[in-house]
Amino acid sequence: MQIRIHEMKNHIGPYRIYILLFVAGLVSTEIIWSWKNGKHAYHVKETFSNLAVFAGFQFSKYLFAGYQLGLLGFFTGLSPFRLPQNGWVFLLTFLTADFIYYWFHRISHLWKPLWAFHMVHHSAMRMNLTAAYRLNWFSALVSPLFFIPATLLGMPPDFIVLSYALNLAYQFLLHTEAVGKLGPVEKVMDTPSSHRVHHGSNPIYIDKNFGGVFIIWDRLFGTYQPETEKVVYGLKTGFLSHNPFRLVLQGFIDLFRPASRAKPQDGSTPDSDDSPEK
Repeated sequence: MQIRIHEMKNHIGPYRIYILLFVAGLVSTEIIWSWKNGKHAYHVKETFSNLAVFAGFQFSKYLFAGYQLGLLGFFTGLSPFRLPQNGWVFLLTFLTADFIYYWFHRISHLWKPLWAFHMVHHSAMRMNLTAAYRLNWFSALVSPLFFIPATLLGMPPDFIVLSYALNLAYQFLLHTEAVGKLGPVEKVMDTPSSHRVHHGSNPIYIDKNFGGVFIIWDRLFGTYQPETEKVVYGLKTGFLSHNPFRLVLQGFIDLFRPASRAKPQDGSTPDSDDSPEK
């Protein structure tokens, strides 16, 4: 498996600069759109915070890559059978990975130990493409654990890794206010409108729209909510910080801090759980 992943990286490597330029072009286009339309989707300090968190996340990918691949490889060895590597199996793996992501994401909002990893992603006060990069530097320690069932079902580990990577890449495009509702597409795919709802701290939007690529899981399991009112972004407790280290670590600080000492950032009455999804 490690050889195949290495080969995949070698194929992607020469195109990284083009991917970076494509992302930079999209962000620049969104900034111009926001400025021309007076949307105020970008704030200088917050944008640099997003990019700083992303830089740390990129470093963590190299730090934890061996652990992730080793874990998936170990459980692949325990599988009683292995599926062939073809297009149909990749499609099955992609759908399975999206289904797993739905539950991983949903549990990350409902269980405080996992919320400690995920909180940073919801701390942005504005919805823009750079907000998608607020990813915890230590999330690689827990995310592979949820994909163990896929390895035990015989799905190729490199298909699992690629499916999850494509899932996250797709979600980058969802973090924007520049795209409105997309009609019938909203019934099947996760869209910017659906994902804006997910980032809302409005009472009507809490615990909604956990899907990655497909929104059908939310519709099946009763967590779907269309965008009906203006979204208020950020944590329910308000602004947290522009310091990337605090943004990444605050969830863990809250996790181990006694409940009696937990104070919300806006000075209001503390909730029984710091998660905005409770």
